[in-house]
Amino acid sequence: MTDLREHDVVDDLVPQPTVPDRETPILALLRHIEQRSARVVVVGQGYVGLPVAMRAAQLGFPTVGYDVDRRRIADLQDGRSYVGDVSDADVSEALANRYQATDQLGDLAGFDVAVITVPTPLRDGAPDLRYIEAAGRSLARVLKAGSLVVLESTTYPGTTEEFLRPLLEESGLRAGQDFLLGYSPERIDPGNPTWQFVNTPKVVSGMDDISTRAVAMFYGSLVDRVVEVGSTAEAELVKILENTYRHVNIALVNELAMFARELGVDVHKAIDAAGTKPFGFTPFRPGPGVGGHCLPIDPSYLSWRVRQNLGRTFRFVELANDVNEHMPDYVVDRVMRLLNEHGRAVRGSRILLLGLAYKGGTSDWRESPSLAVASKLAQLGAELRTCDPWVGRDADLGLPGTRVDYSRETLAEADLVVVLVDHPEFDPAEIAAHSSVVFDAKATLRGHDFCGEIL
Repeated sequence: MTDLREHDVVDDLVPQPTVPDRETPILALLRHIEQRSARVVVVGQGYVGLPVAMRAAQLGFPTVGYDVDRRRIADLQDGRSYVGDVSDADVSEALANRYQATDQLGDLAGFDVAVITVPTPLRDGAPDLRYIEAAGRSLARVLKAGSLVVLESTTYPGTTEEFLRPLLEESGLRAGQDFLLGYSPERIDPGNPTWQFVNTPKVVSGMDDISTRAVAMFYGSLVDRVVEVGSTAEAELVKILENTYRHVNIALVNELAMFARELGVDVHKAIDAAGTKPFGFTPFRPGPGVGGHCLPIDPSYLSWRVRQNLGRTFRFVELANDVNEHMPDYVVDRVMRLLNEHGRAVRGSRILLLGLAYKGGTSDWRESPSLAVASKLAQLGAELRTCDPWVGRDADLGLPGTRVDYSRETLAEADLVVVLVDHPEFDPAEIAAHSSVVFDAKATLRGHDFCGEIL
């Protein structure tokens, strides 16, 4: 079994040649990485790729951010950021510091290091690797000897070497001989004020020892600490393990919250008390479901891989999917019952939904359970209003109802306010004081005197 190795510095990672007559392309790559003169390409400029590109440019690497979304590229070229954790000032500084945003494939030619950070959605329950495939074929057209390609997109174990490698080798070059190949799972947590790209340990791997060393050198210059694992498949499993752990535990407390209510027990007080145990317990909180690109999708990658390769069912993942996917239904049912207790039906009631993103302090609305709640309430005839100060009005949510600003007046006008996201702008005391009835799916109003219920 390969030992886990951690590196705070990377000086010891450069292999020393035995008095060579000529520097090989691979050794030249390592030297360029060490000197921060390696030309870096980041394919995909979303919430994962943009922070990587910004950090590389900040440290002096000549960096190209590539994306097929021309609107994104136009924003970046004008110094505008669309990612919550990256400011306009960060983009402007990067543009002045050897960063280039482009949608032209020719601008990638001559790269030394390429990082792939493209989406990996599910399609009909199966992994959709079209974006990785497109990135791999595009890079193969400009791949040169002595390059390093690193995949960051979340995927099932085996993708880097079984799927991406053959695409890159269409260039005529061979991985491990002519170019290096590795995998490093992204660990971006949008909106997290404490753990960000630089201070979050970066798991790194390669298809062979020299690839692992190169990946560790590159990321070791970008972040505070790197952690090596023994293979790309191990690193791919790391990311899925992290998200499956959260997915399963959130499903546990979500189902527990339903049963606790029926048993007349305050699940939040129980979680608080259990959280005082200094070992063996990590507190998770119930909510309206799970969202973002990770939790609703990543565990299913592993489940799919197990089913395809082993012909078996990953029961924990399947059960967690079932619980979390039905939480919006449970929220709607609770809303219906709460309105009924106050002599109203859902049809014709003015319902205000607070929060459309999948988590507080972020604009990311992908797979957000709020969207499912909104759709179901609209189908039941609710007069729907939605509010989210983080999600732009131009976001193509496909939602029914009216987008409104957050205010005391907006709260007071609603027959029922449903708190779905704990954005910092949503003041619990204000919501409690100015709303006639509240259903709080995030327990933000705990400790406040209000009319309504908490999930």
